[in-house]
Amino acid sequence: MDFTFGIITSGDNVTQVNKIITSIKNLYVDRYEILIIGGENVYHYEKKVKHHQFNENCEKAWITKKKNIITEKAQYENIVYLHDYVLFDKNWYQGYLNYGNNFEVVTNIILNKDRKRFRDWTLWPHNGDLVDEIIGKDLKCLIPYSISNLSKYMYISGTYWVAKKEVMLEFPLNENLFWGEGEDVEWSKRVRSKYDFKFNKFSTVNLNKQKRNDFKEISKKDLLKILNHTNI
Repeated sequence: MDFTFGIITSGDNVTQVNKIITSIKNLYVDRYEILIIGGENVYHYEKKVKHHQFNENCEKAWITKKKNIITEKAQYENIVYLHDYVLFDKNWYQGYLNYGNNFEVVTNIILNKDRKRFRDWTLWPHNGDLVDEIIGKDLKCLIPYSISNLSKYMYISGTYWVAKKEVMLEFPLNENLFWGEGEDVEWSKRVRSKYDFKFNKFSTVNLNKQKRNDFKEISKKDLLKILNHTNI
C-alpha cells in the first residue's frame, strides 16, 4: 500500500513536525511521501518531504483549505490527513497491510496524551433523530470498534483520518468553514450520505498533546437501543 501523509501546521511546531516525520520514516512504508502545508520550509533536507507555503494572514485558521491542498498535491491513492501533534505507532503500517486496501474513508485507534481513547470511532450527538436522545447530554458517543454499521450517525474527527484521493476530490472540505466551526462534522455528513466509514483496529496513532474530549463510551444497553432503533 502506498501513502501520502499530509500534515497541516502553522509553523509554530517544527520540533513536533520533525517527530512526526521520524515516526513515519520508522514505519518503513514501501512507497510514500510527506506533504507539509504551512510554516517555513525547514524540511528541505528530507528527500521524501515536500513543503508548500501557505498564507497564514487569514483571521481564522483555514485548515479546510490546507487539507484540500493536500488532496490536490497527493500523488498516491491513500491519503493520511493529520494535524501537527499526531504521532504514528511503530506498527501502524503493518496494521494497514493486515487491514487491507478496501475502504473509502477509514480511521483507526486514536489515543490521547493520557492514553485514553480520543474521538476515533464515534457517533455524532446531533443527528436530529432518536439516536440523539439515546446518546444523551452526557455524550455517550464512543462505540466499540467492532460496530461497523452505524456510519449514518457517525462523524470522523478532523484531527486524523485516511481516505482515497478520489473520494476526497469528490467530497472536498468546505473552505467556507474554518477551525472550530465544525468543518469535520459538515464534511462527515456529506460523505456518510454515500459511503460507509471503516475502522482499522490493527493500527494506532497517538496525540502528543492532551486534547479535550467530552465524549464517553456508550453503554451496552444504550448501544443495543440504537441498534434496535436503526433496525440493524
